[in-house]
Amino acid sequence: MDPSESAARLSETGETPEFLVGLLYKELRRLAAGCLRRERPNHTLQPTALVNEAYLRLAAEGKSGWNDRVRFLAVASHLMREILIDYARKRNRVKRGGGQALICLDDAGELAASGEMDFVRLDDALNELERIDTQQRRIVELRYFGGLTIEEAAQALGISPATVKRDWRVAKAWLHRQLNPASAHES
Repeated sequence: MDPSESAARLSETGETPEFLVGLLYKELRRLAAGCLRRERPNHTLQPTALVNEAYLRLAAEGKSGWNDRVRFLAVASHLMREILIDYARKRNRVKRGGGQALICLDDAGELAASGEMDFVRLDDALNELERIDTQQRRIVELRYFGGLTIEEAAQALGISPATVKRDWRVAKAWLHRQLNPASAHES
């Protein structure tokens, strides 16, 4: 049985975060590497450090609502997003020169026309989207930060794949308008 299959049976075992991280470490590193590929080229945070920080936060929470691989990865992807946002906000403080943290959004279905954008602006836009539609924000988080497929996101949220596809399209369009206001006026 491969680690993903073992992790899929967690609802029966009630395993600890340590056990889950051990089973899914390679997948978590893949997610972390994917998140960091979208960051600016000279980013100092490495995939291992991102996974380790996510693990520390998971361990601090204890087991909270995940009972299979997809839900665990959804929680981990949310934590990785929070870590990257915290990191970007600290980097952008005036004390540090207010530099911009850039990420490439090509992998997220071309959310931004320019292909790069400020990570903090993305977080602000996602927070605004959450005020409008929490489910759409969760779908973006699962698909973009978590790398989940349409089907996995549907499973994690307990909704149909068709709903995920529809909300993913709407959320991408809304985020594109928020993150590229000039292109919205050209339409």
